[in-house]
Amino acid sequence: MTQQIATLAGGCFWCLDGVYSRLRGVSRVVSGYMGGHTDNPSYKQICNGDTGHAEVVQVHYDPSLIRYADLLEVFFVIHDPTTLNRQGNDVGTQYRSAIFYHDAEQEQQARAAIAALARDGDLAGPIVTELVPVTTLWPAEAYHQGYFDANPYQPYCMAVVAPKVRKAMEKFKPLTK
Repeated sequence: MTQQIATLAGGCFWCLDGVYSRLRGVSRVVSGYMGGHTDNPSYKQICNGDTGHAEVVQVHYDPSLIRYADLLEVFFVIHDPTTLNRQGNDVGTQYRSAIFYHDAEQEQQARAAIAALARDGDLAGPIVTELVPVTTLWPAEAYHQGYFDANPYQPYCMAVVAPKVRKAMEKFKPLTK
């Protein structure tokens, strides 16, 4: 089967990239910016919070090896979908929780995943994850691509990214490479 793409925003893209790149069936993860009103924004512009973009990852995957539903399950474990425009100490609209769907099937599956999560009642508050159609992906600067793997001893990676990666690898062991 042909590759498909999932586009997700759940805080810092270094965290998402660090997790999704370790899942079987995932061939490529591209960190970038989506959902804003500025063409080809820079990281500095994104950090100022006035472009409207979210930090996202586009996950290229083989649906015969990993399902979109699996990617969503991982997504809801590795970030807090109840905090508006924030993940931990990262604050701003660029860190919002969002699912950018590529087609009607992805939209339906995302709606179902959000509804199931809300029904379970295990969360500290209401789910604030945006569900919106995919728009232009503006790839992040080259140094952001595969950042965690290239910089595992960088303080943010050690304190924030590494624990998320460990948690996901333990919880989703059958899905790992």
